Amino acid sequence: MTPARTLATAARVLRQLRHDPRSVALMLLVPCAMLFLLRYVFDGSPGTFDTIGASLLGIFPLITMFLVTSIATLRERTSGTLERLLAMPLGKADLIAGYALAFGLVAVVQSVLATGLAVGLLGLDVTGSPWLLLLVALLDALLGTALGLFVSAFAASEFQAVQFMPAVIFPQLLLCGLFTPRDKMAPALEAISNVLPMSYAVDGMNEVLRHPDMTPAFVRDALVVAGCAVLVLVLGAATLRRRTA
Repeated sequence: MTPARTLATAARVLRQLRHDPRSVALMLLVPCAMLFLLRYVFDGSPGTFDTIGASLLGIFPLITMFLVTSIATLRERTSGTLERLLAMPLGKADLIAGYALAFGLVAVVQSVLATGLAVGLLGLDVTGSPWLLLLVALLDALLGTALGLFVSAFAASEFQAVQFMPAVIFPQLLLCGLFTPRDKMAPALEAISNVLPMSYAVDGMNEVLRHPDMTPAFVRDALVVAGCAVLVLVLGAATLRRRTA
């Protein structure tokens, strides 16, 4: 992997995003809009928003980054852009790292906006530091980016890319502990939830919600999410195809 080629790839992706306002709006504004809506859905019960708002602060960016990244990468392949790029002295690792860097920068902006809105304007009450919330939200967005890059290798069309969401995202959403504590699930479901990265994203947010300081459990959860993102990026580079069959 060559840093110059990775940076050039990231710059190209960012230039493309600049001319795609709908994708930018989806990544930056939709998580904020969903948090805003959630806050006023529970207007009569602000304690409920405090309970689940932190968890969804991490889940919403993950979902939007997954969706946009998977479709954007697939579009590169179906249009022939990916094949032309890989015909140049550009390795798969350079390409994946460039995409991850570009969308990672977008994820930083997205996480700052969503966290600032939730804590500053919507009054999300957390015991811990808002900076820790921001860290987990950013890691979740990066994980969504990595998952999107990975699954795009297995889709033949944008419609198929969207179809991966029920298979990849929804099971994690149901088993992450958002709806019921994971230790109260059936043993088989708890075992599955223990290997899903979104479970640790939710656990990390809950640690910030409940504890004033950074706890060992928070560090573990953050490292698991970050490690999963790196692992999925490596798998994405290994499975990347030049074109859609």
